[in-house]
Amino acid sequence: MKKIAIHGRKINDTSKDEVIELLEQLSSGGIELFLSQDFYNYNGQVLTGRELAIYHPANYLPIFDAFISIGGDGTFLETLTHVGALETPILGVNTGRLGFLASIARDQIASAVHNLLVGNYTIEKRSLVSLKTNLPLFGNANYALNEFSILRKDSSAMIVIKSYLNGAFLNSYWADGLMVATPTGSTGYSLSCGGPILLPQNKNFVITPVSPHNLNIRPLIVPDSSELKFEVESRTNNFLISLDSRSHPVDESISLNIQKSPFNANLIKVAGVSFIETLRNKLSWGLDKRN
Repeated sequence: MKKIAIHGRKINDTSKDEVIELLEQLSSGGIELFLSQDFYNYNGQVLTGRELAIYHPANYLPIFDAFISIGGDGTFLETLTHVGALETPILGVNTGRLGFLASIARDQIASAVHNLLVGNYTIEKRSLVSLKTNLPLFGNANYALNEFSILRKDSSAMIVIKSYLNGAFLNSYWADGLMVATPTGSTGYSLSCGGPILLPQNKNFVITPVSPHNLNIRPLIVPDSSELKFEVESRTNNFLISLDSRSHPVDESISLNIQKSPFNANLIKVAGVSFIETLRNKLSWGLDKRN
């Protein structure tokens, strides 16, 4: 590796030393570092005295060998919008609570960077959902790693979401919303709404309703080769659509088509960190005394 880009939020006091050590470890390994403009703006005073280049996500990006996301899962999702169809591998370093995407804890940073520099890692491909609409809402970042969501905008009455699977009518959901989650997103918003957990290697999407009016409505697993179409009816003629943490208010004139993205998110996985271990720790499995 020769060029690595780094994106993150403001470095807190508890993780400042580890982040500085990360930068020094990479620099001493002969890596040319590029910081996102936001990351530098947040942490310029901490990073003074180092020769660091700046990249601007809105502009053309140099060809990086890898990205490092410093923060939490939200920061990782933000980093992914900088990568897009380039499919540059991303390493998620967690400076807060345990995350599914940013899975490298502070005490694992040094060993993770070492493994990265010597090539002791694997690339895990994660599928994305892609949104096509008749409006240019999300620009080139019309994809999501976790989920696409339709949500009522305020405290108004529930919305009606007519759903079509591969051109055939599926159901009319009377609910506060509906989402299409990837296997990666199955441990996020979908899980909190009663959806199942899918392993990252599964080739499926989960259609999960948000607070449905009819109690017999349950999450549905469909192949990720499916094409989904949604039509929304709302008393106030406005609602929200979102891709991960990015959202836009829209009205009933919008067309919504969801399918698997033609490109993947590539996650860097280093030795000693596994999805199953993160899942077990995150959900506190096995802590019951009966186990």
